[in-house]
Amino acid sequence: MTDLTKLTLTEARDGLAKKTFTSTELTDAFIAAIDRANPAINACVMTTPEHARAQAKESDKRIAAGEAGLLEGLPLGNKDLFCTKGIRTTACSKILGNFIPQYESTVGQNLWNAGAVMLGKLNNDEFAMGSSNETSAFGNVVSPWRRNGKDGKPTTDKLVPGGSSGGSSAAVAADLCLAATATDTGGSIRQPAALTGTVGIKPTYGRCSRWGIVAFASSLDQAGPITKTVRDAALMLKVMASHDSKDTTSVDAPVPDYEAALSKGIKGLRIGVPKEYRVEGMSKEIEKLWDDGIAWLKAAGATIHDISLPHTKYALPAYYIVAPAEASSNLARYDGMRYGLRVPGDNLTDTYEKTRAEGFGKEVRRRILIGTYVLSAGYYDAYYLKAQKVRTLIKRDFDNAWANVDVVLTPTTPSPAFAFGEKTGDPLAMYLEDIFTVTVNMAGLPGMSVPAGLSSQGTPLGLQLIGKPFDEETLFRAAQAIEDAAGRFKAPGNWWMKG
Repeated sequence: MTDLTKLTLTEARDGLAKKTFTSTELTDAFIAAIDRANPAINACVMTTPEHARAQAKESDKRIAAGEAGLLEGLPLGNKDLFCTKGIRTTACSKILGNFIPQYESTVGQNLWNAGAVMLGKLNNDEFAMGSSNETSAFGNVVSPWRRNGKDGKPTTDKLVPGGSSGGSSAAVAADLCLAATATDTGGSIRQPAALTGTVGIKPTYGRCSRWGIVAFASSLDQAGPITKTVRDAALMLKVMASHDSKDTTSVDAPVPDYEAALSKGIKGLRIGVPKEYRVEGMSKEIEKLWDDGIAWLKAAGATIHDISLPHTKYALPAYYIVAPAEASSNLARYDGMRYGLRVPGDNLTDTYEKTRAEGFGKEVRRRILIGTYVLSAGYYDAYYLKAQKVRTLIKRDFDNAWANVDVVLTPTTPSPAFAFGEKTGDPLAMYLEDIFTVTVNMAGLPGMSVPAGLSSQGTPLGLQLIGKPFDEETLFRAAQAIEDAAGRFKAPGNWWMKG
């Protein structure tokens, strides 16, 4: 039999519909793959094999009865930022300890209602704060990709899978699940997708409910999928997206059939190329990748237009004021009193201080301190208020651009995947990983990363597509054109499989 773990989400869906295999067989194949690979990859922080087998058994019954949902019997990974009823959820932080929610996130519930099977919880940067999955309390996630040496053969360098959704991107790239949930606050879906040769889409702010997702920065966070193909992402987002009365930022708008949009092509589509994204020091291979993407879209029938987004250069510093400020507020609830870690102190204040000092990692503490500072008396107007004004100007730039273009094309990341420790000693270098992605979150727009080529080191590079609010359909159409031209990029070999 074909290795079932190598299938795409839609191939597996079609195989189940044809009864080529059962959901139980498919689920067992992924459980076995995780058992063999996770010691090397560290993508899963908790596996739920019995839970998954029980879901698969019920799916097989529904498939036999002709009552299959859109994701019936398909095994997925779930980022540890999504609350799961009766199953530990930690946001990969010590401070949540063995917290077991009594409720399911809305996005998760949508997936299980559609028949999906949950294989387990996936690793991420602590509270989603990071761009390399090196801040998790459960340790680093290792990318299945490796650099090539001068002889053209893969080295033993351990590369980061991107972050914060590094567990999701690594698990999908290493065929440990068919697809995975993820979240994006400043690029945490798109950047890891780009570094691992996977597809990732951050939908418009409000398209997916944030209810039941551990909050980082509430005005920026948004859920989305990481998948093997564009079609898989279209199927996942169709199910994940919904209106939710429990989330006041959730938008009551119909969710289109994104998969159906893929057949429409892009003839006549107007593609914007912003000059401000050609940043100083951009590598030649990133620039060539961008030019290749322009050529592919033009060949598929789109027209190319140079545009200007003049406030782009202020996006990164503004983001690193807004996001830490909201994090400081959201993370104030973790005090050791109601749930999670508690470190006893001499008095209440001492207990708070010891609990938070031990429970939060270095990067989370850094961002809390930055956020608290910019919100403090005397600095609020100088920093936070000014950053919010810049955010408005960034959104206005895009609003003006939409009069002339339908989609914006940029690189996803300024560089290919890097090795562990290369940037952790320099927070600014790490923050620059988000230079092409944060504008999308600041403006509340949909953004998508599609694999588009390999670096000179043999590792993946991605192109980013940015769309109009609630126009994910057009993004999928353009993404399909890039995937058709570039092809898919699978991690070579399977060094991560033991036995």
